[in-house]
Amino acid sequence: MIKIGILGYGNLGRGTEAAIKKNPDLALTAVYTRRNPEALTINTPGVPVKSAEALEGGKEDIDVLIICGGSATDLPQMTPKYAALYNVIDSFDTHANIPQHFANVDAAAKAAGKVGIISCGWDPGMFSINRLYSLSVLPDGEAYTFWGKGVSQGHSDAVRRIDGVKDCRQYTIPVPAALESVRSGKNPTLTTREKHTRECFVVAEDGADLARIESEIKTMPNYFSDYDTTVHFISAEEMARDHSGLPHGGSVIYGGTTSDGTKHVIEYSLKLDSNPEFTGSVLAAFARAAVRLNQEGRSGAMSVFDIAPAYLSPKTAEELRAHYL
Repeated sequence: MIKIGILGYGNLGRGTEAAIKKNPDLALTAVYTRRNPEALTINTPGVPVKSAEALEGGKEDIDVLIICGGSATDLPQMTPKYAALYNVIDSFDTHANIPQHFANVDAAAKAAGKVGIISCGWDPGMFSINRLYSLSVLPDGEAYTFWGKGVSQGHSDAVRRIDGVKDCRQYTIPVPAALESVRSGKNPTLTTREKHTRECFVVAEDGADLARIESEIKTMPNYFSDYDTTVHFISAEEMARDHSGLPHGGSVIYGGTTSDGTKHVIEYSLKLDSNPEFTGSVLAAFARAAVRLNQEGRSGAMSVFDIAPAYLSPKTAEELRAHYL
């Protein structure tokens, strides 16, 4: 039985908790919070809620720590910190900053003899793997990634951190004409702005400067500045009524050629009722891999590219060959 701790109990923490319950070889040992543990009620009876301070010194009885903090600001500090104490998993998703984040986690994990697997989820994560497989099989081609329509947790969190914002749901929406052009095998050249639009539904604090908030959203680097973004200010009641769910999805579409005039299109798609529950399921699978690799003597940071598929599965190698190969 692999003993797992979860640090953070927002949407992603709850989604990861739900995923662990579906895996008989995984056990949730504790939930850790940077807030008041006594004020937090979790969905798994009998599992203790502890202060994050309990993790200090590496004394907690867990095989791996899944860190469910806010990606943009928390994970760059939290993951290296805890990689020096435990095997760790995170879902860091600021693509432009992954190389530096990897280097920071790698240094901490190697010094401690631990494994840290970063950027696990569906993008980065499952979509990354499918982009790599497609490129490897068809080197003469082009990969396109479309997200949505759905709620982006990372982008919604980024908006919530703006002064004067109480809540936000950010929807990523593919541009239909771009999607159809790629699926037809045309391999068009598309700018970021031509592929997606973004739509934000924002609950602002009373008296907040709405024009400033809208400007900060639309100019935010790595999140909104390269997209046509629409901002709607709504009431808390409208948010609860119309935007309580967290659906998402998208596609990786790869168009490649072999001999002259011979085209191939590879597509991997997801339709998710719950973004955090699916992301949590990916985190749980890679937590299993981290423990197995560390037991083999491996250490340091890894990405989803570095993990053989068999490490993710609870089934034996013999079972995989007999039933899935």
